[in-house]
Amino acid sequence: MILLTLLAAAQTQTIDCDNAVTQSAMTQCARQSFAKADALLNAEYRQTMAIMRKLDAEPGSHPAGDTRPGYAAALTEAQRAWIAFRDAHCRTMGYQMRGGSAEPMLVWGCRETLTRDRTEQLIDLRKN
Repeated sequence: MILLTLLAAAQTQTIDCDNAVTQSAMTQCARQSFAKADALLNAEYRQTMAIMRKLDAEPGSHPAGDTRPGYAAALTEAQRAWIAFRDAHCRTMGYQMRGGSAEPMLVWGCRETLTRDRTEQLIDLRKN
């Protein structure tokens, strides 16, 4: 029972990510940074998708005989492919420390970087 209490207390401690020194703390901070970037990406994706749906609804947005996917379907396809790329690429980047305690931190850091980049791409798509 004491062990469970200690484990629960350890999990609820907040980490000062600006001063993280242990590998566990640095990995947790990298995961938190990714989660923030992912939340921003998801919000931007929803906004961009709304624009794509509006474009699909405009008269003349699909010329006669054009069988290609609409804006929204193309964005969905691109996003799914991008997620697969991001995850595979970052797994490979983590292999720089394969099997080591820093491997997850590298993966989370890579995911954060690529996610922030993708968010900017979606902003550009929405604004143009």
